Amino acid sequence: MTAWGGPPGLRGSSRTRSSLLLALLILPLPAADFEVEKVAHGFRFTGGPAWSRDGYLLFSDIPGGKIVKYAPDGDTGVYRESSNGAAGNAFDAQGLLYTCETHARRVTRTDKKGRIEVLAERWDGQRLNAPNDIAVSKSGHAYFTDPAFGKQQDTRELDFYGVYHIAPKGQLSVIAKPAGRPNGITLSPDGRILYVANSDERNIRAYDVDRDGQVSNERVAVSGIDGIPLGIRTGANGNLYVAAKGIAVYSPEGKLLSTIPVAETPSNCAFGDPDMQTLYITARTSLYRARLK
Repeated sequence: MTAWGGPPGLRGSSRTRSSLLLALLILPLPAADFEVEKVAHGFRFTGGPAWSRDGYLLFSDIPGGKIVKYAPDGDTGVYRESSNGAAGNAFDAQGLLYTCETHARRVTRTDKKGRIEVLAERWDGQRLNAPNDIAVSKSGHAYFTDPAFGKQQDTRELDFYGVYHIAPKGQLSVIAKPAGRPNGITLSPDGRILYVANSDERNIRAYDVDRDGQVSNERVAVSGIDGIPLGIRTGANGNLYVAAKGIAVYSPEGKLLSTIPVAETPSNCAFGDPDMQTLYITARTSLYRARLK
């Protein structure tokens, strides 16, 4: 993973706006001008954006050890201190927060009163590598990636990189052991396809998901990505938004439709706002947003 840098904490408040008009074509929408705004900055390395139905965005300042809360009106504050290197975040249908804590090497769930429950921290008696990103289906099935980057490689107990499934009743299972390191993970809008970005192979693999949350039919959905794919999300029409060299937009068939340039290299993205038409982008020291009309 890229080294972190830049000023720590929340200096340089969220009300700073810097805009870049981008000509962007996202089929089947007509061409239009999109404004990409920097809405918060002063962090060390951001990631893990997740939109809450309660009307705010959470994202991680990973080396800063914080989960940050951002409201669309620009109000920014700390949601959780001492986050154990929280990276990926996701909300379930009940509004509970799932978090990959890379430093603690575990996956947790936080209820609305702030109580934290450990969902996964070991496989076959050995500690996980460094859980990175997570997705949760409407029926409560959670899927997360467990790569290892940088110094994390030196303390591994497992001899593989994993993609895991946590069933609603808590059972943990391995669904893939890729040769390269898995990173971003997301589900299709209908929950029937699981997508996993592989940073080493520079591709995205897809898996069919059945009613019991089990996966099958592994295949490469997107290959030859320009840049290192990190986080990924799907739009309402099934298009894939891949944080790599900018935000690359692919059709469900794997065709590159467009790329959204970002001033800093993005790490992840998530849709938000009440109509879910704003793409929030975590990129190095800052949070950006693009209004997709």
